[in-house]
Amino acid sequence: MFQTSLLEPTPGVGPLTLAHRTQLGDGAWVDVLPGWLHGADGLFTALADGVPWVAERREMYDSVVDVPRLLAFYREGMALPDPLLDEARGALSVHYETRFTTAGLCLYRDGRDSVAWHGDRVGRGSHEDTHVAVVSLGATRPLLLRPRSGGPSRRFPLAHGDLLVMGGSCQRTWDHAIPKTTRPTGPRISIQFRPRGVR
Repeated sequence: MFQTSLLEPTPGVGPLTLAHRTQLGDGAWVDVLPGWLHGADGLFTALADGVPWVAERREMYDSVVDVPRLLAFYREGMALPDPLLDEARGALSVHYETRFTTAGLCLYRDGRDSVAWHGDRVGRGSHEDTHVAVVSLGATRPLLLRPRSGGPSRRFPLAHGDLLVMGGSCQRTWDHAIPKTTRPTGPRISIQFRPRGVR
């Protein structure tokens, strides 16, 4: 089970200039900033208890299966479920000179919940770059990235309050995933900020 801290800092976000950039190749890059979101304990609790989580089912390989995580989506113009998410989205939009308009939330209840390899390619042409910013709350889970053209994957463990931004050609030339794990692990919430039309 995820344990909150007794010394929770004042809610807010840190300076994005401290992010570490990793060049992946093929024009793709990833920025990582551990502990970027302060007040993550309170935000985790507010989202876990207050978001109208949905259990979806999707067609896959001629059958309908449960999506292995709970979902919520805040489209452009919808109020976000916590003011701290507005602050985070605003800071990201200014720093990356990208208007982040939507927020997709995923609740990974335990290690059995996951997301398969994919890229956020909907809503763009085959040569258009974009940004996808991911804020992680709760238990530490690795985000894996692998080149679509083949080759080894890269591993980015995301802990409570961490930020990861995928940019450049990343959504076109690399896939990402959150794998299942048999190790005991608590719940995790992922918040993905995207520009208009990108899914």
